[in-house]
Amino acid sequence: MQTSLGDFDLVVIGAGSGGVAASRRAAAHGARVAIVEGRRVGGTCVLRGCVPKKLLMYAAEFGDAFATARGYGWSLAEPGFEMHRWAAAKAAETSRLEGVYRRLLEGSGVTLLEGHASLAGPGQVVVKRAGDAVEDEALLGARHVLLATGSSPVTDRIPGLEHCATSDDLLDLAALPPAAAIIGAGFIAVEFASMLARLSVKVSLYFRGRLPLRGFDEMLRTAALAELQAAGVEVHAETVPTRVQAVSGGLLLLFGDERMREFPWVLNATGRRPNSAGLGLETVAVVPDADGAVPVGHGSETAAPGVFAIGDLTNRANLTPVAIAEGRALADTLYGGTPRTVDLSRIPMAVFMLPPMASCGPTEAARVAAGMPTKVFETEFRPMKTAFTGGALRTRMKLLVDAATDRVEAVHMVGPDAPEIVQSLAVALTAGATKAHFDRTLALHPTAAEEFVLMREPARVV
Repeated sequence: MQTSLGDFDLVVIGAGSGGVAASRRAAAHGARVAIVEGRRVGGTCVLRGCVPKKLLMYAAEFGDAFATARGYGWSLAEPGFEMHRWAAAKAAETSRLEGVYRRLLEGSGVTLLEGHASLAGPGQVVVKRAGDAVEDEALLGARHVLLATGSSPVTDRIPGLEHCATSDDLLDLAALPPAAAIIGAGFIAVEFASMLARLSVKVSLYFRGRLPLRGFDEMLRTAALAELQAAGVEVHAETVPTRVQAVSGGLLLLFGDERMREFPWVLNATGRRPNSAGLGLETVAVVPDADGAVPVGHGSETAAPGVFAIGDLTNRANLTPVAIAEGRALADTLYGGTPRTVDLSRIPMAVFMLPPMASCGPTEAARVAAGMPTKVFETEFRPMKTAFTGGALRTRMKLLVDAATDRVEAVHMVGPDAPEIVQSLAVALTAGATKAHFDRTLALHPTAAEEFVLMREPARVV
């Protein structure tokens, strides 16, 4: 049975961070807004990604902290980690956050509809809702439609990959396996390899390239590899299984050279794919690309009038703050009288491995490839906290400065507090700060961050 729920100025499909931000901003401008979600409210970041992942990073970080504490005079009993206790606390926290998101939507005057939505032609969205006995449909009229359905783990890049766990499964584990293989070299693979190794899991990491974290600066990629190995991760660069096979004891990885290895648990971290299937894109003549991404212009507009897309669904810059910014910019443009777009040329990014790394701006290789003369400033040192106890951990920093304008174009860092430091420096880069501005800034001593204003001579000019 199909019922009509009336007309809305904006119908948002997907109640993740981007969709919720766009909905609330549009409603604040006076638009009548409905948002439709087929799963839990909050999306990947809040429920299955950024937030629980960082909570696990904090848990793993305590392993290093206990060891360091002994060097500062603390006497500690041998610590032990219990995954089921962490998982219960994580579940409670994500449920709390979901409740917060629901209350924010309600307080903003946004109508939340629970069900699976799809386009049903220009200006129409159909919502399939599971009732007590039968499934019913609701039809919504929409002046504008925003697609914000995010992405999901890819499970078909290697035969048998569907047998492997994903990051969603990892974060729901009640007990950790004694050993694990991780396939991939991006954010998810590197972060969880680093964490699991500190939680007493024997980790083997397999990836296709020479170094992990493709797209990051070479300094960060090299440091990531070294830190993973220092944490006890068995790294297999330029090596990926040709097939995954389920066996009684777990999963068997088969390789092209006839090698095979069995693991009780395997994490598929080979990437994510936009959730564009089943959205009814064909009803408005929108054609996703070969990866399933919805093509959009600078204002998040699709090829169909009145239909927009943001976030991972567009596969441009798959980061939560980008989706939020795109959603708010669209709402301001459509309903706030202040048309604007989001500048994606300089996006702060962090990898929450241990130690963490962060970046804002292009890599050194990218500037060289573009023929942009660049002064490269670098420094490397042992952080005071771990140097005091004889630790081998090192912090590495890099500034890329345009040789013609003196403008600081990029900052890259690996070491404790890197994401916090780079986030602050991103403000300076966005404001157009020059190296002279950095040089005139007084240092805050003793901190790691002060090194960014103390680098005086370039290591090289490229």
